[in-house]
Amino acid sequence: MAKEKEREKERNMFVGVVWSCAAELKILLTALLFLCSLATVLQFLPSRLSISPSDFRLCLSKLSSEAPPPPSLPPPPVPSPPSLEQDQILDGGIVKRAFNPYGAAAYAFIQMGTYRGGLDTFAVVGLASKPLHVYGKPQYQCEWVPDSGNQSLFTDGYKIYPDWGYGRVYTVVVVNCTFPEPVGADGSGGKLILHSWTNGGFDRDVNATEKIEALREAPGSLNVSVFKSPPQFDYLYCGSSLYGNLSPQRVREWIAYHVRLFGPKSHFVIHDAGGIHPGVLEVLKPWMEKGYVTLQDIREQERFDGYYHNQFLVVNDCLHRYRFMAKWMFFFDVDEYVYVPPKSTIKSVLDSLSDYTQFTIEQMPMSNKLCLAEDAGKTYRKWGFEKLVFKDVKKGIRRDRKYAVQPRNVFATGVHMSQNVAGKTTHKTEGRIKYFHYHGTIADRREPCRQLVNVTHLTVEGIPYELDSTLRDAAQSVKRFELKTIGSRLQRTRQ
Repeated sequence: MAKEKEREKERNMFVGVVWSCAAELKILLTALLFLCSLATVLQFLPSRLSISPSDFRLCLSKLSSEAPPPPSLPPPPVPSPPSLEQDQILDGGIVKRAFNPYGAAAYAFIQMGTYRGGLDTFAVVGLASKPLHVYGKPQYQCEWVPDSGNQSLFTDGYKIYPDWGYGRVYTVVVVNCTFPEPVGADGSGGKLILHSWTNGGFDRDVNATEKIEALREAPGSLNVSVFKSPPQFDYLYCGSSLYGNLSPQRVREWIAYHVRLFGPKSHFVIHDAGGIHPGVLEVLKPWMEKGYVTLQDIREQERFDGYYHNQFLVVNDCLHRYRFMAKWMFFFDVDEYVYVPPKSTIKSVLDSLSDYTQFTIEQMPMSNKLCLAEDAGKTYRKWGFEKLVFKDVKKGIRRDRKYAVQPRNVFATGVHMSQNVAGKTTHKTEGRIKYFHYHGTIADRREPCRQLVNVTHLTVEGIPYELDSTLRDAAQSVKRFELKTIGSRLQRTRQ
């Protein structure tokens, strides 16, 4: 009897549990019934209407992609404009006018390059606002920050203005930083910081300052032997900015002539300010491949309004960049041809001038359109300096000279000569070295011979000319040298 009562009690408990979960069981049974019905219906659908698991995933992804984006953050508050000064009425009825400055007219400094000049000295080459430097008193200070964590070393920066006052919005500034002792000489690395102050140059109430990281020297990158070892090249050419529609043929003639003149230990640095179009590049490529030419793209400098495509900036950067790589450095243009007499060589001439830091070179101005009548019908086959053979011999004219320097003794340079050298300069080089100037021919893509004459002396437009075949006589030797050195790849070069 007791056992039957216990069984009855268990049945009542089971029914109670089931009854208390009746709602949940109804939902579960309904869901199972729906799924079974759906599975039965899907079996009778055609295959093209079948639904795969990827279809379910696609539907889910669409639902998630169509979800509304989160609310965007409110825009940052617009900064309030600076308060403007207002005119004021002072005692006695005096009106004090207000002046409100906006913007800036020029950059304080535009760095092109920074180079070591030794263990304790650096040169920072760049552009700066010309009005600031002409009418103000800007100041520079140099700081060497060693990577070793030692204390920084400071020195005043000495300003050099090498562009002879020719600057426009910008003028060229070479800042010399010479410290009282060697810095970074142990190769531990460091950086050169250039601090600049306007000292009220553009606004007397403001001393605008700039902190410029002019040079970063990685640990182990300093090669101190370069300052005392013999240079890599005997002669290095620093070219001015090349721009405009240059003649590939004239450039071809110029580079072949001067590689032959200066020899295997020479190098030419060409600066492209927009003049090295594809035709000119094809002419330079063989010499670049031979290691004679370095081409630098300086077109970005056109942003900054300096004199004549910033040529003073370019030649000063070249001077300091290659200062310890050449014994002699030449500065002249690509329509000018340096010449030494037949019984001399470029080496013998420069050896005779080795006591001088700088020497200048006399100009021989040549006509850019007068040619010999005997060349009629074949001028197109002759090179420019081969057919333009009439020299301007007008007296009493001061003509520009070009120059060469021993760069280790030069601190800044110009276009026609340097005023910042240590050592002597000589202008008495007549009979030893000169240059022939074919003005305007480098940018003329047409045949230069406009007038063929059968005389040795003539006057054209008031200018007396006489026949000078000096370079004409050298043309065949230059052509053979080019063919031997780089082959025939430039034989079809156009004007």
